[in-house]
Amino acid sequence: MALEELYREVILDHYRNPRNKGHLDHPQASAQGVNPLCGDEITIEVSFEGDKVSEVAVEGQGCSISQSSASMMTEAIKGKSREEISELVGRFRQMMSIDEGDDPGLDPERPGAVLGDIEALQGVRQYPVRIKCASLAWNTLLEALEALEAK
Repeated sequence: MALEELYREVILDHYRNPRNKGHLDHPQASAQGVNPLCGDEITIEVSFEGDKVSEVAVEGQGCSISQSSASMMTEAIKGKSREEISELVGRFRQMMSIDEGDDPGLDPERPGAVLGDIEALQGVRQYPVRIKCASLAWNTLLEALEALEAK
């Protein structure tokens, strides 16, 4: 199976079987995001135990890229601190914006460097309009965390 086909299967799996879909009873942070270009909508809710994410939920509608990215993001941030989330978001953004042929920061020597299923989204870079779809959940997560910090 070619890598591109494997990535496509990962994206479709997250779209058809979204992880952490729904709402939390008492989220400590939440935000809503909309991509006006295509109508994607996402609501992210997060709860913490200490400084680590204990629960995360996503609700929304939109294309397979936005919904899959949200599902992958929720899996990736569980158990992570805000600092680790910030690093993960940075790696995601780097992966989505680098030139073809560059290494998207997936250095095995650096802790938390491997993005796992999220790497399946790197093909989206070929379609600049779709980068906004893939980034919607990540940007919404940052908004939720910033709102929590402002409290």
